[in-house]
Amino acid sequence: MNKYRIGIDLGGTKIEGVVLDPAGHEVARRRIATERERGYEHILKRLKSLHDGLLPAAHGAPTTFGIGTPGAMSRRTGLLKNSNTVCMNGQPVKADLEELLGRPIEIQNDANCFALAEALRGAGRGKHLVFGIIMGTGCGGGIVYKGEVFTGPQSIAGEWGHMSIDPHGPVCYCGQKGCVETFISGGGMENRYAAKFGLRRPLKEIEVDYFAGEPRAVELMREFFDHFGRSLANLIDVLDPDVVVLGGGVSNFRALYTEGVAGVKKYVFNDVLETPIVKNQLGDSAGVLGAALVGI
Repeated sequence: MNKYRIGIDLGGTKIEGVVLDPAGHEVARRRIATERERGYEHILKRLKSLHDGLLPAAHGAPTTFGIGTPGAMSRRTGLLKNSNTVCMNGQPVKADLEELLGRPIEIQNDANCFALAEALRGAGRGKHLVFGIIMGTGCGGGIVYKGEVFTGPQSIAGEWGHMSIDPHGPVCYCGQKGCVETFISGGGMENRYAAKFGLRRPLKEIEVDYFAGEPRAVELMREFFDHFGRSLANLIDVLDPDVVVLGGGVSNFRALYTEGVAGVKKYVFNDVLETPIVKNQLGDSAGVLGAALVGI
């Protein structure tokens, strides 16, 4: 394809955009604040501003455009659903943006974008079935099979963050109790610490305390490893992927690849755990690169 590719990753706090040339090389990147507290219409304006600011990097050549966002476009209604930026839910995001920009666009779940980028350019290269996980403010997942995103007829394939693993657990924004996201996302872990100990601590501080042997951090992290192991073993039992690639801020927690993997071994329905569970190779770039790769 002799076109430049524009990709935008819409997050809860930031919106990042990238431009790839026809050979797939990055030629521009910009980041702005989402300012989601100002509502849906304002977010659309922020997206347009970033898109328009990236266009000059294509030097007037044709471009594709893709957006990665939490949630997914409903095939039934054409409205966004399941986003943790809740002001976007129930809105015709694709139609409104196409009217605002005067061009066709593709909108894909952000975890799917992450998984696609890692499957094609990162830790999942050469694998047939890749499951990509984002463990950040929330918790999402994406499935890539033979180089293509699998979304399913309801556009919810890979949404492991909203499997309920404890019906008596914390209330999730989706309305269920005990979703995976409420236990093992970065935001979920900080909320759990506050609920258990009456004090809110940033995840990085909890991690430091854990390795120092601080009792409250150790208690929380033992719970975390158990929930991580149970939830990921459930996923592997169903999907049996060639590789699981971890992304998001929580993926930087190095004990995930020792104690966390041990938790998966404990619960997986096999005599050994053969599935590689690896850290991403593209870092924060994966989501926005995936958005560029899905663009139309």
